[in-house]
Order: sequence, then C-alpha cells, then structure tokens
Amino acid sequence: MATSKTDAPLNLSPKTAQESISVRRDRRLASHYRWTGWRLLLMDAGLIVVSFFLSYYLRYTVQLFEPVDEVNSAPFGPYVPYALIFMVWVLIANQGAGLYENRRGRTWTNELFSIGNAATNGAIVIMALSFLLRPLVFSRLMIVQAVILTIVLLGFARLLLRNVIRRLQKRGIGVERVLIVGAGDLALAVLRTLVARPDLGYRAIGFVDDDPHRGDLGRVASFGAITNLPSVLDEEEVDLVIVTLPWEQHRQIVNIVKECERRKIEVRTVPDLYQLNLSQVQVENLGGIPLLGLHREVKFHPANRVIKRTLDVTVVVLGLPFVLPIIGLIALAIRLDTPGVPFFTQERIGLNGKPFRMIKFRSMVEGADAMWEKLMRETNEDMRRPKIINDPRVTRVGRFLRRASLDELPNILNVLKGEMSLVGPRPQLAREVALYETWQHQRLKVQPGMTGLWQISGRSEVPFDEMCLLDIYYIENWSLTLDLQILLQTAPKVLFRIGAY
Repeated sequence: MATSKTDAPLNLSPKTAQESISVRRDRRLASHYRWTGWRLLLMDAGLIVVSFFLSYYLRYTVQLFEPVDEVNSAPFGPYVPYALIFMVWVLIANQGAGLYENRRGRTWTNELFSIGNAATNGAIVIMALSFLLRPLVFSRLMIVQAVILTIVLLGFARLLLRNVIRRLQKRGIGVERVLIVGAGDLALAVLRTLVARPDLGYRAIGFVDDDPHRGDLGRVASFGAITNLPSVLDEEEVDLVIVTLPWEQHRQIVNIVKECERRKIEVRTVPDLYQLNLSQVQVENLGGIPLLGLHREVKFHPANRVIKRTLDVTVVVLGLPFVLPIIGLIALAIRLDTPGVPFFTQERIGLNGKPFRMIKFRSMVEGADAMWEKLMRETNEDMRRPKIINDPRVTRVGRFLRRASLDELPNILNVLKGEMSLVGPRPQLAREVALYETWQHQRLKVQPGMTGLWQISGRSEVPFDEMCLLDIYYIENWSLTLDLQILLQTAPKVLFRIGAY
C-alpha cells in the first residue's frame, strides 16, 4: 500500500548539532531562576515565624488593640509550640494545594486563597488545642494577628516573586522557546494562549506547516514546510515542540516525536478532538481512566451579555463627572491648534459585521483620508491595521492625544449607545475587514471595545495577526474577572504611554 502524502516520513537527518544542544542546555540551566519547592517552603516557614514575632510585638509591646498589664504580660517562649504547630499545618496544607510545585497558569488570587484557607484552618487547630490544654499564657488576639500577618506576608512575598519572574521573562530569562508543528485551527488555538498568557513562561518563536500560503503570524515566524523541522531544531534554540497535526497524520507525528527525542527536546502533542476549540473539551476521571467530553457553553450567552452591559454602563456613568470636563478641555485644545471641528466620526465594523459610526477626537489634519493611499505605498504598512510612526497627517495636539489614547475618549458615547463595550476587540474600517482571513473574522463575534488584551500587551507594537489571536482568546475565555483585570491594567499602560504612537 502506497504511503499517503500526509503520512510521509520526515526527511530525518543525523544529529549534527551537538554544540547547539549543549548551548541550549546550558542556557536552560542558566535561566532556571524559578524557585524550587523546598526554597519556597523555607521562605514560607521563615515568614510564618516572622509573623508570630511581629504579632507578639504588637500584642505585648505596642499593645495595638488592647492594653496589657504587668500581670498578663508573658514571654514569647510559651507561644513557640503553637507557632511550630501552626507553621507545620500551614506548610502541609500549602503542599497539598500544590503551592510548592511549578504549576503554570496558577494565578496569584488562587495562591492567596490557598494560603488564607491554610492559615485560618491552622488558627482553628491552635484555638482547639488551647481549649483542651488550657495554658496559663495564651492570647487569642495574638493568634488572630499572626494569622492575618501570615496571609499578608506570604501573599506579598509571592506577589513580589511573580513580579521578579515577570521582569526576568521580559529579558528572555526562564522562558521556554516553543516551536509549533502545524498552523491550522488547533495551532492557532495554542498560539492564542501562548501570546495572551506570557505569564506561563512560553514564547512562540515560530511554526512549520505544509501550507505554502501561510506566512508569518505577527512576530511568530514561519519556517516553511514540516520537512524543514530537523534543520530548524538544529539552527534555532528550541526548548519545546508542540505538535498540532490531526491524528490521521499519526505516522508523521511519531516521526516528529522521535526527531525531538533524539535532540533531547521536549515534545507535546495536542489532541484534535473533533477539531473543536480546546475550551470545549471537558476532562473527567473514571477510576483513573480519563474521559474526554464536550461542553457547549457559550461565553457570551444572553445573561453574560447583560452582565457585561451592566458593567459598561455602570463604569461610564460613574466616570462621566470626571470625564466630561476633560473632554471639554481637549475639544478646546484641538480647536485652538487647528481649524475644524474637534470631533471626528468614522464608520467602523462592529458586532457580527454590522457598521456603526464611531466618534473620537480629531487627531489629524483636514483631508487626512485623501493622503491615505499615498502613505500606504510609501510606508508599505500592513493594510489590515496600518500604524505609521511619525504620521505626517497627525496634528501637534493629536500626537499627544494618540500617545495618551485620549483621542478615543469620546468612544464612551458609543458605549452608552450600546454600539461598543469598554473591553473588546478594537473596531476596524470596512476596507481593513475585507482583507481578513477566515479565522480572523471570529473577532467580530462580540462588540468592539475601547480597550482589550491587545491594549495591555503592547498596543500599537502588537502586529495585526497577534492582535487577532489576543482578541479571539478573549472571546473564548471571557469572564467578568477578565474584563476587570483588563480595565485595571489599561490605566498604567496609558499613563506611561507604553507601546503607543
């Protein structure tokens, strides 16, 4: 039986890049800054002891909430056994919650909840022991203070550690470089998560795929056909290969796995269950047997749309008293800077491809649209989302407004009218939407927004393909918490003008 094209084996070449493998291994070891479990455990243990010392100081020296007379004053010694029991309880509980394991994707709020749960349960144990033993020296207030301090110190320490890790990841330290095999819907789903969640510690450097028409996806490079995989693994510093090919290409998948194993490169395969989005896959356990099922939950069902709309209206109405004076001052500045009306309306494409008139501050000279085609030819910008540095059409005041994203402030009127949301994909022109690939139309499934994941991920520095990946990830993973998180993270990005021009 002839071998099908899809199952054709890779052109396996002998491993000739031992030096590059050694360099990759050395880099991986040098960048292994992540704290291992025992170091985190020691840190928590030390902070718990500090919490008890601080609590003792606040109770008997500062006498923060209740005065202590000389008769009721006590040394720290009698509290040492309780401190040790509490510490052991919290450490065991944290271990059971997986806080000393490198679990990617765990949020700080999850960690804080686990710490709070362990500390409060530990306090209950201490209180129960004191009731049974009836010691001569015991202060319930001191124990409560120790619990609060434990939660605060352990939570703050982990928040600080996350910040250090994030800064190191921005410098490329401790980040695993990922190569994706395939560029279909499944690959795009994986890529969306990698781009939207840099906190996971992965960086997609590129992909290989047999589609000759597939070019680079933003800053994720295309390395050509899958047969190029051996040379790519030799020439690029790849830490992890993620295979997203359909299971009918199982022979090719096996060959890819073997090729990666020969080079000591980790490889993972993604199941293409019914070619559905991974968020639809539900994993259950039947006595140790994994069961994969499907759930058809729609993130933006009517109830969620009502919740999102309520958040939009509430935030805008509460902010109007502060925003309206700013809008008036900006309008005056525009009018004094250049002739013409301060506001500018333009037809944009909204929910399900429906056009609407978006209102914003005028940041360009009159007749800017007539100069558009000439600028596109001169700059060779991406026609789907042209972002021109030092755009000659931008006015003096407009340049400041764009850098501070204040030109979009009148969008709140579109939000009140229900044409836009505070958070969502940025609305584009009809001529830009006409250039979309099929998968990029998914970003039109929700109302456009004033800010979004693209805004907090680099703003104008984010290429169009990556912006679409971020928007689709937002649609597939929407929650009220995610909206609030994006809104809170937008403020510092706008304040410090990160990625805007």
